[in-house]
Amino acid sequence: MLIPRKTVPGLLWPFKSIYYGWGIAFTSMIMAFATVSMYGPVLSVFVKPIGDEMGWSRTEIAFAFTIGSFLGSMFTTAVGRFLDRHGARMVATLAAMFIAAMLLGLALMQAPWHMWIFFGLGRGVTIAGVQLGATVAVANWFIQKRGRAAAMGAFGQRFGQAVVPLLLLPFIIGMSWRYAYVALSISTLLLAALPAFLFLRRRPEDYGMLPDGATPDGHGEQSPSARETARLAVDNVPWTVREALRTRAFWLIVVTMATISFAQTATNLHAAASFQEKGISFAASASIVFVFAMTSAISTFPWGWLIDRLHIRYVMMASATLYMVSMFLIMNATTYLDAVAFGVVFGTAAGAWTLGFRLLIPNYFGRRSTGTIRGATAPIIAFIGPVGPTMAGVIRDITGNYDLAFVIFAGVFALAFVAMALAKPPTHRTAASSELQASA
Repeated sequence: MLIPRKTVPGLLWPFKSIYYGWGIAFTSMIMAFATVSMYGPVLSVFVKPIGDEMGWSRTEIAFAFTIGSFLGSMFTTAVGRFLDRHGARMVATLAAMFIAAMLLGLALMQAPWHMWIFFGLGRGVTIAGVQLGATVAVANWFIQKRGRAAAMGAFGQRFGQAVVPLLLLPFIIGMSWRYAYVALSISTLLLAALPAFLFLRRRPEDYGMLPDGATPDGHGEQSPSARETARLAVDNVPWTVREALRTRAFWLIVVTMATISFAQTATNLHAAASFQEKGISFAASASIVFVFAMTSAISTFPWGWLIDRLHIRYVMMASATLYMVSMFLIMNATTYLDAVAFGVVFGTAAGAWTLGFRLLIPNYFGRRSTGTIRGATAPIIAFIGPVGPTMAGVIRDITGNYDLAFVIFAGVFALAFVAMALAKPPTHRTAASSELQASA
């Protein structure tokens, strides 16, 4: 029998007939939307205005992104275990407040090292505090419907990356990029810090509930399918971080996460600048950011539906394939329509990857140690993923274009495809023992 230790915020969540986990998922969507300022598509519309006004090179600007990605991985290692034990509420709330302060710092910056500090710390806290916090929260409240629930947070992130650059254009063009950062700071407080404090909660068991809104007899809105029953079995197995580290699947997942982060974040950051250098106007290139971000946002829901029905590694293989195709499209784009085609393909791949980055660990190793095991992946990702954006900036500054970088990224996506193809789900010793006893 489940005994609730606390109560959910009833006055703020009056939908008694709707499982509160969907409130967690909706909150993750709002938070993701509000913190997109620290992601590549939004930063990409600042690259040229900041560079033109301050005289900074692409490498100097991209280095801030690299620092932020590195810090995000390292912070993830530090907070993962805390999130598993105490939940995401205070971590995400304090993180959002800190991000708002860093955005004000960006509005006042005068030297490249200011950007490295403010953007670097802001992005690092976004990854480890807001993104990981929401990931752990959703993973704890859902098992059978985890893909669809996580799709809400992924939609918020990608929809924000599509819409926010367009909303910032009047500030950047009409006033200054500095005013744009002030507006982002205010919106982060209102749409990330406040919802996190009001709505995030640790696990359904703390409130006398079960994941997915299931009843104690094991049924929710409908009986679980065979695949859903298998997923329930995975989540009931007590994987520890030490046990996960001993599996081949863990290291192949690390390869996938590091390599895709290396190439995808760099493309996010430099795509708009690449199109501008090919003769596409600033406003038109910003619209390409809208195309791939909006495509990504829309595609998260069908990808989430697929993840609930197929093993996640097949979805990740599809994502890597689409990413490879998008690299050839961006290298050969000479017209606006070519750029739109890139945006659609790249965005569809990104929709799958946004979910994959959130769900690979819980879907392979269960929900009990999601934060801790994700933290174990972080030191390796920290030294691989963040290099991509700066490397692309260096290649552009040396060669005058991004083509060589995109060729390298195509090869990196191919490596991720192979890693996922080989990442067979591991069997925990407890489950293996039960199978032997059943067959005896």
